[in-house]
Amino acid sequence: MTRILPLLALPALAACVPAADAPPQSPGEAPAAYMALGTEPGWTLEITPDRLNYDGDYGATKIMVPNPGAKPSLNGRTYVSDRLSVVIKTAPCSDGMSDRRYADTVRVVADGKTLNGCGGAILPPETLAGSNWTFVSIGGDAVAADRPTSLQFDGTRLSGSAGCNRFSGGYSAADGTLTAGPLMATKMACPGAGMTQEAAFFKLMAAPVSLTFGEDGTLILTGSAGQTAVLRRAI
Repeated sequence: MTRILPLLALPALAACVPAADAPPQSPGEAPAAYMALGTEPGWTLEITPDRLNYDGDYGATKIMVPNPGAKPSLNGRTYVSDRLSVVIKTAPCSDGMSDRRYADTVRVVADGKTLNGCGGAILPPETLAGSNWTFVSIGGDAVAADRPTSLQFDGTRLSGSAGCNRFSGGYSAADGTLTAGPLMATKMACPGAGMTQEAAFFKLMAAPVSLTFGEDGTLILTGSAGQTAVLRRAI
């Protein structure tokens, strides 16, 4: 059974949201280290101010060397050491396994073996249609770990759950603004945090919101009063 939600009345159902474990960095912040990755065989590279940490062949090969310092190159930079060399070029890149896109194209030579991949900032999707997300925080509070959440965009409709009921409705996105609704939802009663974070989300979406993306690829929805919902891409 569904109903059109009385969005402004929902906060009366709120209860306290329990604290969740803090993430390594706040959503939207630039990563503390530069990360790159590739597939077939799977590999990852972490560049910190002190070291280059390469993990290749699905974890079977590990190379850790002091950071030799970046040298400028055409449209990017290079790092050269005895066992590990890295070429980073500023050019959009797809990881080949999903529709996730990155800001840089990366080539690694590890013990003489050349591998290609992607790195740097996660780029926003070219369109919301077809993208899937999970909630990181709503109204500045981390979502409860025991309440599954989701938000899917399909053509001109969105659907999902902010921690309690399933909802759906139409939407439009243009010029950095997302307008949704009217939203319809099932009418289950959920104890504790589920209804609290759901009420905060429905209140946020009662009016058009600003739509931006963090450097870590998070989707940030911001209301006129500064309230936010932060979502992470689900691949």
